[in-house]
Amino acid sequence: MNQLNVAKFGGTSVADYDAMQRCADIIVNNPDTRVVVVSASAGVTNYLVQLAQGNLTAEQQDKIIQAICDIEYAVIGRLKQPADVLTALDNLIHEMSAIARNEQLSESLKLKDALLSFGERMSSLLFAELLRQRGVQAVNFDIRQVLKTDSTFSQAQPDIQATRRQAQTLMKPELSRSVFVTQGFIGSDSENATTTLGRGGSDYTAALLAEALDAETLHIWTDVTGIFTTDPRVASSARPIPEISFDEAAEMATFGAKILHPATLIPAIRSGSKVFVGSSRAANDGGTWISRETQERPAYRAIALRRDQVLLTLKSPNMLHATGFLADVFGILAKYKISVDLITTSEISVALTIDEPQNGTRKTLSSELLAELGEICDVKVEQGLSLIAVIGNRLQSVNGVGGKILSAMDSYNLRMICHGASPNNLCFLVYAEDAERIVENLHQKLFE
Repeated sequence: MNQLNVAKFGGTSVADYDAMQRCADIIVNNPDTRVVVVSASAGVTNYLVQLAQGNLTAEQQDKIIQAICDIEYAVIGRLKQPADVLTALDNLIHEMSAIARNEQLSESLKLKDALLSFGERMSSLLFAELLRQRGVQAVNFDIRQVLKTDSTFSQAQPDIQATRRQAQTLMKPELSRSVFVTQGFIGSDSENATTTLGRGGSDYTAALLAEALDAETLHIWTDVTGIFTTDPRVASSARPIPEISFDEAAEMATFGAKILHPATLIPAIRSGSKVFVGSSRAANDGGTWISRETQERPAYRAIALRRDQVLLTLKSPNMLHATGFLADVFGILAKYKISVDLITTSEISVALTIDEPQNGTRKTLSSELLAELGEICDVKVEQGLSLIAVIGNRLQSVNGVGGKILSAMDSYNLRMICHGASPNNLCFLVYAEDAERIVENLHQKLFE
């Protein structure tokens, strides 16, 4: 083991037996990979989210549980000695089913997190066995022993120091002897209750482990060959980016590029670990390296699209020539652990954007939050919006940047524009039905 590497495989990379075999090839071909973080097999988390709503009939529950079983047992059926892991999988399915049928599920974020953990736990069980059958000394390791968090269920925040202590004690001494296969997305609090880091948190888990174990590199394997100038499904002319800086990649992740979880790069920036993003389907086709410095820093690097946005407009005449209103607003938002992306202000109002994912288990704008804001101002909520961000370098000083970008949108209504806070992005809020056409127009203007 010359340079410790942590590898993370996403849901499509471990979707079935054949996909897992491709991941096993990657691990076998790189002996420096000693820690493997897996997501739930593609589709499983969506099923678990449906179960976690807690408002299904017994028949509907049975149908979803059977769909999960079909995915997991299909892998078991192709292993050489399935009996070795069949009992363990049966136990996980039984435990998962019991939580899914718990009458308290719909009201308990704690139970929801426990339920959502099973996708990753089943993936790691099966993938560790597949590696062993390929001759790799692999162990299925419960990440909840290491990744310690607070008790904010569904959006837990990691305890960096406690996680490092646990990783150095429980994992580091054994890495020369075994490959640790473990779960992304989940952790545990001080009472050992299961927590989750939010949707897409497997990338974040891998980055936290790379930091805690002093890894040289972090490889994130997904279903596309690296980071593109925009989503290829939106603009067919999108092209891969060979290298990108931490700053640029962080902006892309924050503003919607699904290739990375927004928090993934924070541990990498702290530790200096280089990050590689590639496709498990085409491991030899290259990908994107993310590091502190890059050879080139073009004005325009990429375009990111973030869907499911809510615009919250807070209006109060008391803002006029007054102090403290914004402090009151953000105090309330902090109380409900609301993260704000964009913000603009006028003399008597403030507008801000908030993520409200449709498949989330936790409603961001709760009635309690809106009622408390309503005590100090008029509140207006607008949905059906998307956020588009042009990512680049020195955007504040590039001549004509505003005109070039806005000319691509002259046929569409813009709900909000933010520019100036960062030299790496220019952001605007648009109606969801226009978003993809705007991205296509922008990509043609800036990159073609």
